[in-house]
Amino acid sequence: MGDDSSASYIHMVHHLIEECLLFSMSIEECMEALSKHANIPSIVTSTVWKELEKVNKEFFEAYNTQKKGSPEVHGRVASASFDDHGHQMETRQRIRRMLSDSSKK
Repeated sequence: MGDDSSASYIHMVHHLIEECLLFSMSIEECMEALSKHANIPSIVTSTVWKELEKVNKEFFEAYNTQKKGSPEVHGRVASASFDDHGHQMETRQRIRRMLSDSSKK
């Protein structure tokens, strides 16, 4: 990979992580989703996520605090089968759209 393609790949992973954050995903959930739906190695997702945490320390502190206390996160298990399937389908569609959009640039 050249410098430009490496930078655009990292930028794409960064953007996909932001989408995961909108879904209130943990780093583990994000790594699994991007690996499964976008063929992005977990180590890449983890590395970019951790760099984002360094640069946006206050945001991630608030995000992690909110995730720990969010009833949506804890109540998610109760309605797992339908919600998780719908969540997975929506995640897959959004990731495909983003990949498609980034390949057009």
